[in-house]
Amino acid sequence: MATLQNIRSKGPLLVVVIGLALFAFIAGDAWKAIQPHQSHDIGEVNGDALSAQDYQALVEEYTDVIKFSSGQTALTDDQTNQIKDEVWRSYVNNKLIQDQAKKIGLIVSPEEIQAVVEAGVNPMLQQTPFRNPQTGAFDKDMLKKFLVDYSKMDRKQMPAQYVDYYESMYKFWSFIEKNLAQSLLAEKYQALISKSLLANPIEAQDAFDARVNQADLLLAAIPYTSIPDSAISVKESELKELYNKRKEQFRQYVETRNIKYIDLQVVASPEDRAAIEDEVNEYTGQLAEASSDYASLVRSAGSDIPFVDLFYNKTAFPNDVVARIDSAKIGQVYGPYYNVADNTINSFKVLAKTAAADSIEYRQIQVYADTPAKTKELADSIYTAIKGGASFTELAKKYGQNGEATWLTSAQYEGAQLDNENLKYISAINSLGVNDLNNLALGQANVILQVTNKKANKDKYKVAVIKRPVDFSKETYNKAYNNFSQFIAANPTLDKMVANAEDSGYRLLDRADLSSSEHTIGGIRGTKDALKWAFAAKPGEVSGLYECGESNHMMVVALETVTPKGYRSLKQVQNQLKAEIIKDKKAEKIMADMKAANATSFDQYKNMPNAVSDSIKFVTFAAPAYVPALRSSEVMVSAYASVGELNKLSAPIKGNAGVYVMQVYAKDKLNETFDVKAEEETIENMNVRFSTRVLNDLYLQANVVDTRYLYF
Repeated sequence: MATLQNIRSKGPLLVVVIGLALFAFIAGDAWKAIQPHQSHDIGEVNGDALSAQDYQALVEEYTDVIKFSSGQTALTDDQTNQIKDEVWRSYVNNKLIQDQAKKIGLIVSPEEIQAVVEAGVNPMLQQTPFRNPQTGAFDKDMLKKFLVDYSKMDRKQMPAQYVDYYESMYKFWSFIEKNLAQSLLAEKYQALISKSLLANPIEAQDAFDARVNQADLLLAAIPYTSIPDSAISVKESELKELYNKRKEQFRQYVETRNIKYIDLQVVASPEDRAAIEDEVNEYTGQLAEASSDYASLVRSAGSDIPFVDLFYNKTAFPNDVVARIDSAKIGQVYGPYYNVADNTINSFKVLAKTAAADSIEYRQIQVYADTPAKTKELADSIYTAIKGGASFTELAKKYGQNGEATWLTSAQYEGAQLDNENLKYISAINSLGVNDLNNLALGQANVILQVTNKKANKDKYKVAVIKRPVDFSKETYNKAYNNFSQFIAANPTLDKMVANAEDSGYRLLDRADLSSSEHTIGGIRGTKDALKWAFAAKPGEVSGLYECGESNHMMVVALETVTPKGYRSLKQVQNQLKAEIIKDKKAEKIMADMKAANATSFDQYKNMPNAVSDSIKFVTFAAPAYVPALRSSEVMVSAYASVGELNKLSAPIKGNAGVYVMQVYAKDKLNETFDVKAEEETIENMNVRFSTRVLNDLYLQANVVDTRYLYF
């Protein structure tokens, strides 16, 4: 992004090429659904409600920031959903910390924020446009100059796009400033927690020994897989007993639902494909005969790739075109052909090929007056003066700009949607020779352009591409819709849908633990209404037909079970508990067999039926040992390695994947010197990471309610 001093001089580049978000706006469709619900709350934290209107304002603010910083003018559904989730997560976390900070009198003062800005090293400041162009570091003087310029800005005299840019920049900085304060408060609170967890010399010595003391081991093990699960019986009473011991592990903090659903994707019929092939063939013939107005022809053909009258790098075109472009003759059509990767029928015509600079350095003076006539008159006089030998830089300064040169690369406009003004601007720069001038009329302003350097010559192509997706016809969609509707009407309950889906040619899918915070079912776009239905339905019910995806999917949902907030039932977790009990009983049986064998040496254990053996080197207490023979990480192996005597056989030990006996045959120590301060610092850093878990505890105590799915 251009530096603050270059905003005026690089205005058209910012507007036309980089495409920064000059006009902050909301992604309209995303908010249509919320308009009738402005008075509703979408969630609460510690009993404090967040209204839909306030949440929407936060999302809009963050959306504008993302657009401004990324140069995007529109966001995808996935990006919008990510923003919604991030805004909610940030709101909850900030609210949790603010509530705790208020209780203990913890604040962040304006002076502290100013000190951080003055220091200029906070990572958040590096994300702003206020960076030194030479060093890339945050420049507080650029920020101060911008804030002064913004406060003195004459909105009536400046072009609208500059006003919008300054407003967007100011909103961006306000967002950074707000988040800087929230971040500093969170850091203070977490520091308070982490500093309460002290490190001492004894703990430091233990941590050092656990890391540097190493052992080499021989292991013999009988894996649990040597005993079939069917040989182990598990009683209901045993399941209940273990469930009661483990109950807190099965606590569920939000309601979830188990559903079954059918996702029907509509695809083109053979007749649909034949019709599209006929159309592409017809337009291919027209493309072969055409000598001008390729943009209209390509548009009429329904191509996914619009024609732009510019020379592009080969890689700017679709991959299937790139693979064939060097085989195509200039002025002749290649195709039609089918491309399986994107399910399209294609043809293209290479109109021209040239060697052109991939990077162009240029400078400009934007000229704007009260009327178009005055603008033209002023632009002509500036252009004539420069042609006559006047200094470009001095004239730029005279009209409030610096006239510094900047680079335009092909990557900045290739693949972008360019309107006539954009195309005119970029074409003018590309067509100029070094030191040539152009007085370019753009909308309400003129731009005096001068190219100062060109580099990186590459082969470039001007290509007209017809790329038609093999889409289904309206008739095909209606047929699929009618058949699916009839199936749903004939199977209005979960049991009937399960019984008849396969026979009717539909695949029934399962989704367990669906939560209301999700945005889709099955990753299919446009399934928000189906999600809402799932959280309003009763077990056994079947929904109606939902049209979703890119208007190419249909869905029906059946609610199987509801898992309410609280503890998951024994039935829901019994398989997990049963597996644990089976493993414990296998361990008991293996250990009993080992005892009965009266083995006294490692070789005797190694030669027992079903036994496997291995050796492991450099085992420390600080990390679980990995046993390749059983492909398992074993904490107990590491524990024994730290205390086992040299050449002494251990007793049988229950591990994760089997029962082990071990024998240490060598011990060593890393060549490190104990530094109590360094070890304590490492432990304290671990405590800092531990302090971040406090947020999870605060969340669980805050009775957080999230009902965004009802409105967004």
